[in-house]
Amino acid sequence: MTIAEEVIDYLKKAEGISHVSTAGSLRRMKETVGDIDILATGRDGLKIIKHFVAFPRAIRVLAEGETKGSILIQTELGERQVDLRIVEQEEYGAALQYFTGSKAHNIKLRGLAKDKGLKISEYGVFRGEKKIAGKTEEEVYAVFGLPVFPPEMREDRGEIELALEGKLPVIVEPADIKGDLHVHSNWSDGVMTLEEVAEHGKGLGYSYIAICDHSQAARYAHGLSPDRLAEEVKEIDKLNSKLKGIKLLKGIEVDILGDGTIDCPEELLKKLDIVVASIHSGFKKNVTERIIAALKHPLVNIIGHPTGRLISGREGYDVDVDKIIEASAKYGKILELNAYYDRLDLDEFNLKKAKEKRVLISIGTDTHYAHGFGMMRYGLGIARRAWLTKKDIINTLPLSKLLPRL
Repeated sequence: MTIAEEVIDYLKKAEGISHVSTAGSLRRMKETVGDIDILATGRDGLKIIKHFVAFPRAIRVLAEGETKGSILIQTELGERQVDLRIVEQEEYGAALQYFTGSKAHNIKLRGLAKDKGLKISEYGVFRGEKKIAGKTEEEVYAVFGLPVFPPEMREDRGEIELALEGKLPVIVEPADIKGDLHVHSNWSDGVMTLEEVAEHGKGLGYSYIAICDHSQAARYAHGLSPDRLAEEVKEIDKLNSKLKGIKLLKGIEVDILGDGTIDCPEELLKKLDIVVASIHSGFKKNVTERIIAALKHPLVNIIGHPTGRLISGREGYDVDVDKIIEASAKYGKILELNAYYDRLDLDEFNLKKAKEKRVLISIGTDTHYAHGFGMMRYGLGIARRAWLTKKDIINTLPLSKLLPRL
């Protein structure tokens, strides 16, 4: 996403360019993508392509034509291919819809077109030889009596049928998020002071941010002893008395130990606003039972990164997610959607299961750095792919309703 946005910002400086957007799986916010697809319109396609292939970070030009270009960019994670396609202004909406996909969603649309005696392609919607739509996505979908689907929903999972019945759910929007419920400060292994966390949160328009530093078992992360946590609680209270427009919630990311107990004294947990319980060791040892034991604990609110996966590196815990979801529903607890780009945990499929069981979801970035607050959008992308609504996510609540719910 960051690479694509860097390229798009660069493309916007090209002479004559008018529209530019990501397409493909990136626009649909899939958790992993292949090539980066970008679509644009402009007065002189050749000039735009020449501008594109001169991108400063391009290490190789793979293709350069009048309407298509392809480059390789070197990134911290290796080489990444970026493809640009220039289309006519009058077909931009049809092309954006087509190249966004998914393939299954587009096949379903083609079926609807056939039923109406129409044809749909990347060039537009046609009745015989006459083009009847194509300039915007709104035009294209309106031909079939459909709304413009959020790109994240375009996977042929029933979205077209529901829309035709007028029953398409309104999925969560970025503006619905009132705060971040999993942030680390420099009291454990973060780099931001409490004041800096509050300042960044306020800049994002948040009403609250939960400080969830590690408990003492996480020695590698400078986990807090009970005495240090008690000190931090006092510091947060002191800071909150001065803050305006935002509140820091007193929290902890407490380890679930090998026997299922919680790594913090209860008398201290009672002084906190929020308790996120997570597993950080013993990934193959009675994980399901340990998490369920934590869910039974009256002072635990949320289970952090419930499967423990890292997309780039490990599958995660040996855990029965269905049992975790059932126990969360039984005990009225919340499951986290960890928005850190390499976790995205829970994934969209387990989020759908949680929604079916009416288990609330918390979205937290788990950030240790200021720039990490921006990962909220990745969590939101996965939440939207799971069709979560505002009501399914606890941090859409205002502070006055959040605290009683916790």
